[in-house]
Amino acid sequence: MGRVFVAGSINMDVVATADRHPKVGETVAGRQVLYFPGGKGANQAVASAKLGIPTTLIGRLGTDAFGKELRTFLVAQGVDLAFVKDTDGTHSGTAIITLANADNTIVVVPGANGLVDADDVAAPILARGDVAVSQFEIPLPAIAAFFRRARAAGATTLLNPAPAKKADKALLDLVDILVLNETELGYLTGTELRDGDTPERFSEAARTLGQGKIVCVTLGKRGVLALVEDQPLLVPGREVKAVDTTGAGDCFVGALASQLAIGKPLGDALAYANAAASICVQRMGAAPSMPTAQEVSAVLSTRRPGEGRDP
Repeated sequence: MGRVFVAGSINMDVVATADRHPKVGETVAGRQVLYFPGGKGANQAVASAKLGIPTTLIGRLGTDAFGKELRTFLVAQGVDLAFVKDTDGTHSGTAIITLANADNTIVVVPGANGLVDADDVAAPILARGDVAVSQFEIPLPAIAAFFRRARAAGATTLLNPAPAKKADKALLDLVDILVLNETELGYLTGTELRDGDTPERFSEAARTLGQGKIVCVTLGKRGVLALVEDQPLLVPGREVKAVDTTGAGDCFVGALASQLAIGKPLGDALAYANAAASICVQRMGAAPSMPTAQEVSAVLSTRRPGEGRDP
């Protein structure tokens, strides 16, 4: 069995809930303020670890109170923190989140995450069969160094280019599997995309990023569209009543990496990741909402409307 290595951000999410999002320049009354461990790297690592896969997180924390809380939480979730450094002179990453009607807006202040460098990602020893995961909440040169080491070791590289920012071709060429949503796909390809666009429309855009890699476009309750060797694979989603979508994409990425690490075929791994994310959105918070393997198995064993019936 392979392992999952995640090089990425670790944040404390400060969540303010309200009946609606304020307009620019407007103040609205909130309902409550909540504190949740988060950060895309930490979320993805927790998602993988809670599914029973050996998972190592690579990153940095500040030496503040948030840093101590985050380290304690991640250890309790079974994440290996041997390569997470405490960094003096800076605060731990912090995300300010407004949540209203199950939708969120997020402002991320990187703090220690912005100091992750090539030396940090050089420490872990990867091997063939491992999955190396990263996102865009740490410096891009560190991601490139991490993926070069992973490629040299024969590991699979998985990039979640979020939050969306421009990346040079050299970095994208190091990616085996690209996982992104329609907003990120539109940004990276310079294409105007909407939630209701057809799968063919998303496939056309994804092809411009393909070039030998697998591109997976997450479409929320519609599921995920994967482009494999230029051929589209649509895996249906699961409709549930969402409470908080924060961390759903990270849950998908971590669950996908976990299944690839144990050798599951891509289609099965995508269906598993969809099921995991459908559980995540029914709970509050990012990292704390990640499901266990038993919970995902229970969802997968439940038929959706129309399944198992004669045509």
